Amino acid sequence: MDKDRVEGKVKDVAGRVERQVGEWTGDKEAQVHGVAKQAEGKVQNTWGKAKDAARSATDQAANDVDTNADVEDRKVNSEKKAS
Repeated sequence: MDKDRVEGKVKDVAGRVERQVGEWTGDKEAQVHGVAKQAEGKVQNTWGKAKDAARSATDQAANDVDTNADVEDRKVNSEKKAS
């Protein structure tokens, strides 16, 4: 899991708490700051998810290349044994 996902989630939760406290106390500034922190956390979390997805796709592509190379090697070796 990418560190941006973790950090983003922490900011999201902290922003929710700050917003909620601001609502309970009537502090509009805390509410606004909490909403902004929540949004920042959600964006950072989404960025982390995108990086995880890209990393996963890259890993899968590398595995596919390795698998295809293994298949080709076995095919060549089997053709050599047959001749």
